[in-house]
Amino acid sequence: MTENRKVPKLPVEGKRNILITSALPYVNNVPHLGNIIGCVLSADVFARYCRLRGYNAIYICGTDEYGTATETKALEENCSPKEICDKYHVIHKEVYDWFDISFDEFGRTSSPEQTEVCQAIFKKIHENNWLSEDTLQQLYCDTCKKFLADRLVEGTCPIPGCEYDSARGDQCEKCGNLLNPTELKIPRCKVCRNSPRICDTDHLFLELPLLKDKLEKYINEMSVAGSWSQNAIQTTNSWFKMGLKKRCITRDLKWGVPVPHEKYSDKVFYVWFDAPIGYISITASYTRDWEKWWKNPENVELFQFMGKDNVPFHTVMFPSTLLGTDQNWTLMKTISVTEYLNYEAGKFSKSKGIGVFGNDAKDTTIPVEVWRYYLLTNRPEVSDTLFTWSDLQAKLNTELLNNLGNFVNRVLSFIAKPEGQGYDSIIPTVPDDVSGDSHDPTKKLASKVAAYLEQYIEAMEKVKLKQGLKIAMSISGEGNAYLQETEFWRLYKQNQSLCSLVMKTAAGIVYLLACLLEPFMPSFSLEVFKQLNLSTETHLSLSDDKGDVDRVRRPWDLLSAGHKIGTPKPLFRELKDEEVEFYRKKFEGSQADRVLRAEAEAAENVAAQLKKTKVSVPLFATDGTGKKKPGAKSAAKSSNEAKNKSAAEPDISITRLDIRVGLIKKAEKHPDADSLYVEEIDVGEEQTRTVVSGLVKYIPLDEMQNRKVCVLCNLKPASMRGIKSQAMVLAASNDDHTKVELVEPPSSASVGERITFPGHEGSPDELLNPKKKVWETLQVDLHSNEKLEACYKNIPLTTSAGICTVSSISNGSIR
Repeated sequence: MTENRKVPKLPVEGKRNILITSALPYVNNVPHLGNIIGCVLSADVFARYCRLRGYNAIYICGTDEYGTATETKALEENCSPKEICDKYHVIHKEVYDWFDISFDEFGRTSSPEQTEVCQAIFKKIHENNWLSEDTLQQLYCDTCKKFLADRLVEGTCPIPGCEYDSARGDQCEKCGNLLNPTELKIPRCKVCRNSPRICDTDHLFLELPLLKDKLEKYINEMSVAGSWSQNAIQTTNSWFKMGLKKRCITRDLKWGVPVPHEKYSDKVFYVWFDAPIGYISITASYTRDWEKWWKNPENVELFQFMGKDNVPFHTVMFPSTLLGTDQNWTLMKTISVTEYLNYEAGKFSKSKGIGVFGNDAKDTTIPVEVWRYYLLTNRPEVSDTLFTWSDLQAKLNTELLNNLGNFVNRVLSFIAKPEGQGYDSIIPTVPDDVSGDSHDPTKKLASKVAAYLEQYIEAMEKVKLKQGLKIAMSISGEGNAYLQETEFWRLYKQNQSLCSLVMKTAAGIVYLLACLLEPFMPSFSLEVFKQLNLSTETHLSLSDDKGDVDRVRRPWDLLSAGHKIGTPKPLFRELKDEEVEFYRKKFEGSQADRVLRAEAEAAENVAAQLKKTKVSVPLFATDGTGKKKPGAKSAAKSSNEAKNKSAAEPDISITRLDIRVGLIKKAEKHPDADSLYVEEIDVGEEQTRTVVSGLVKYIPLDEMQNRKVCVLCNLKPASMRGIKSQAMVLAASNDDHTKVELVEPPSSASVGERITFPGHEGSPDELLNPKKKVWETLQVDLHSNEKLEACYKNIPLTTSAGICTVSSISNGSIR
């Protein structure tokens, strides 16, 4: 099926053409909130603002897929780099879709266009003699038998006063300095942990010192014209103060853009060289006429958004690369840089799994417009800022619910009241005997709103997004004050004409807020437009050409009299203290810690359920011959009988587990738990069993349907968030619990057949006694081996059709 694509936008003569990019997120992990506000969300706000103003703007982004980090992740997950990229590109896109990020194109740097554009640029700078060759001393791992790329090496940072013991070979996360791997103290290979040795290898370099004059001319002109942020200017200047050095542009890797040079054909381009070119190649994927955007500096303005650690790549290296071609490239006009967003008591960290990640936000009950608002009010524009759950709660309850939501709902709910109490959902007509120009409170409001609008536009044009949002919210505050001052509920009874003016003006302010806040909270604006019964396509506009800005000076004229509004309803919900505490605990520690904590909580739930269950013990039981023998209560009467009973307790053997081949007939999300699935599984009985599994974060819902699995059927049933789970699906996880896969029987295995362990004979317990810890004792020896076979010790889980396996996790734990 061919995907329906909109006709690509191209620059238009005489219009303001704006090309917007955000730093390409690396594809080896899920983005956290710091990544989102630092790059894609900030750029999205500006792109939406540009469209609101009627500018001809496109927003380009995509996943950065080449380089060492991808190879490293592929090694960890026992798959190819391409499979890693395919997997995480989808994850990134899903997160950004949920956050309402409005890319015109969200592409990938592993595309054919990337190879074509990157190699063409290289050939030009090579022809123009901006490259040199040199021999590098690089770390070589004898155990892995390969040169180690920067990110495959870690050690102690050599910078005096830092000496961070987990610095990467390319950059120290703690002090931010760029490094060479050979500079690290006590280096070690990240794959095998052994010490590498230094070897010689030839590479190509971009001669930044030779390009210094061209680069300085560009920076001096554009940093003023584009009003570069102070942090961008400071970072760039520090590079010049230290002295520009030639930079290596090639690497001894396989996963990357091949170098089109006979001597270096076994190498690829270093990711810093090829990744920024991704902006161009992704535009080339968007339109064949990409050069009309990228080789058109007279008619196109380039705005780029990023975190502070990306600045030198965009102000020094990427411009130098393009300047070295001697072609007429569209160079960056404005750079918008954020500092770090920290999390509660520490830093967000992808590598350590600390903080709230994009998929975490999606799994809460907090709506996307609240996440966007909080991140943008907390945008770290000039210094680091802090994410805290209590602050999010305060901003939601005070600013969104009590200020903005309250104003919109008061206005629309009153208009929607039936005639005699309100206006029967019709925007009222203002009689000729009253006017906004002559009613002092309305005139003052109009004057304030017009001034705020000018300030809003000025802030947004300078990419001061946090300020723009604050100004828009001030208009909501003025609206609430206007309602209180005019006492519209009294006017309705005492002066209908004046009340019509007040409510028509207030409704106009509601409409204006929906427009001004659309770049920040598009889902909020969409809902307000729905309640106003207006189309966003025709009414969402703040264009000078259409006269929208001038109309704001008369807010009582923004909506037409006689227009019928939709159904008002509350726009925000209060976030309670207990919810805040729940989320704080849920997201504390690393992601690996959270997995372990969830498993422990599940075990506690099972134990608590078992305590509530009274198990009756007979006085007598049969011994298998039909004769009666003393039961537990009788045996407890003498110590000798107790010893005999203990001796008769069966050994803890793997055969005591009733593991069967099951078929998931239906799977859906738990109605009261975002991390749980509820499955109906056929295990060969008359009725399916209901099973609750904590697999939401690891396995997509569509992959859970009609799938054969291995099911442990004789665990004691336990309630999981109100639903009783009658069995357990077996799954394998890697060491840090960041990856989980189902244990799968052969496709031809019979549903309901018992899984066996060759060499072990015996019948399973009807129900495992949790006090005897049978499952807990046996589970520690359940694992996946290097052949990806599911095993108990060294014995595979076996069916009549063959051995049970996992997809890719070797040496994983099965539970």
